Amino acid sequence: MNAGTTNTLSIEPTTRQDIVDFLHREARLLDDREWDEWLACYAPEVRYWMPSWDDDDQPTEDPQSEISLIYYPTRDGLEDRIFRIKTERSGATSPEPRTCHMLSGIEILNDEGGAFKVRYNWHTLAYRFKAINQFFGTTWVTLAHRNGSFAITDKKILLKNDYIHQVIDIYHV
Repeated sequence: MNAGTTNTLSIEPTTRQDIVDFLHREARLLDDREWDEWLACYAPEVRYWMPSWDDDDQPTEDPQSEISLIYYPTRDGLEDRIFRIKTERSGATSPEPRTCHMLSGIEILNDEGGAFKVRYNWHTLAYRFKAINQFFGTTWVTLAHRNGSFAITDKKILLKNDYIHQVIDIYHV
């Protein structure tokens, strides 16, 4: 690509706004602790992955053979996590933190026949035990158009904090 030229993806304005609205809704559902509705944003075959950083300051590349901060190969893992949160069987979630998710830089990278690859940045504030923690990073999702809406079929979350003071969980990112 020559300097000064940009590679733009032609997406219908309605579709772009629908994608942006979907991503903001998913974040709001976390903030509102609407766990079942949040889980409904994910396809059964979703891969939900947050790699860790290796010793060379690079994110890990293989959740099967390297350390991850979070890794669920299907929605079953997310369903289990939600069950534990809702039934207060999670010490890391008791009491539940209050969160505020902010999204920015939403960019549709690719349209593969109704499955959209999207990249965005995020910043989450979380209040718990009279302390506020901040988490920030970049997320890549694949959104499949299903039944008049979208479903997340792949989510890779890159947490960019250098140091975290607690166990990281789904509502932090």
